[in-house]
Amino acid sequence: MMIGSGFVGRVCHSMALQSRLGSAGLLRSSLRALGDVTFQRAVVLEDVGKLELKDEYEIFEPFTPDDVRISIATVGICRSDLTYYEKGVIGPFQLNQPMIVGHEASGIITEVGSRAADRGFKVGQRVCMEPGVPDFKSLDTLTGHYNQDKNVRFWATPPANYATQINQDPAWMAGHGCLRESVVHPAAFTFPLPDNVLLDHGALVEPLAVGMHAATEAKIKPGEKAVVIGGGPIGMMCVMTALAGGCSSVLLLDPSSKKVAIAETLGNGITGLDVSGMDEESIKDAVLELTEGGPNVVFECAGGKGPAALSTKYAANGARIIVVACHGEPIPLDVGDLQTKELHIQGLFRYANVYPAAINLLKTGRVNVAPLITKEWSFDDSVAAFDFALNGPPNSVKNIIRVNSDLV
Repeated sequence: MMIGSGFVGRVCHSMALQSRLGSAGLLRSSLRALGDVTFQRAVVLEDVGKLELKDEYEIFEPFTPDDVRISIATVGICRSDLTYYEKGVIGPFQLNQPMIVGHEASGIITEVGSRAADRGFKVGQRVCMEPGVPDFKSLDTLTGHYNQDKNVRFWATPPANYATQINQDPAWMAGHGCLRESVVHPAAFTFPLPDNVLLDHGALVEPLAVGMHAATEAKIKPGEKAVVIGGGPIGMMCVMTALAGGCSSVLLLDPSSKKVAIAETLGNGITGLDVSGMDEESIKDAVLELTEGGPNVVFECAGGKGPAALSTKYAANGARIIVVACHGEPIPLDVGDLQTKELHIQGLFRYANVYPAAINLLKTGRVNVAPLITKEWSFDDSVAAFDFALNGPPNSVKNIIRVNSDLV
């Protein structure tokens, strides 16, 4: 295998790849490279409510010896993508220039940097990618909490004002994501997929990682009972990771009977409760009855202050409440419940150090993400896919876009 260290070497390498792998569609003919700049098809959020599929979008993306280049196969649509599309802002992250969307992805390696090759990466490997790349020298990274590094370069996330390093970096200042033909990514945050894990499912390792981090931080003990509030993609992932982490039963609360039904197919020990039309007292009583006295762990995945506040009313003594969803306003918690029950509340921000374990769960079948996929979309229909996901039917959980259907 020839590994190009500069522009000429990369062009020669790409020509060889086109000859060897072109029939498999690993390299799209519309992608052009000029030094560290590529011109490729990409889905770009131009402004709030304005999403477009561009034919030749210019992207500045240096390639280093530590990187791999990946032909994108599948990208999942995340709630955060939809929030930027609809509102342009999530907390301190505000859209201020056109940005390529998407951060849940899988693909196939088409180019390998020299040091990445030393780590065992090869052209043709099927991979998924962790979308957040931290400052490797920061204190948060060095102490194992790289997800909290202020200068994390996260796909499809505009840098916050405090992220001074990436605000000055032309390769990252737009916060570009991965809903495009190809990406350059550090090998350290690229993970080979087992042969029995589909590329469509590999793209969902990213939301699964959120569930993994939530279950890990909850410190689940074997046989405990859990409640998950909200049946979106992250809530569904928490349902499965709570079981995989040792819970004997998981109760999902959601106002959609169809999502409740989907959750109950994900494994033994899962029960759903359709809370539509129920008042808070009725929900509390139902949870206490179904969990036989209250859950030991609560995963708040809905993002509403009412359901989050109610969790202290039915949580068992000593329970851990993990706030997974992003909240746009303060949650009014009953401090008396926190004290008398000795409850533990913890926030959660993305994930860290869980991708390998998440992939292992897919490999062994302990977690099955297939039932969560509502619809597969073509790259050409990306904007329609976003509109559907934003205003979809009650049974819509996860929509995926096949950027290169030849790879899937």
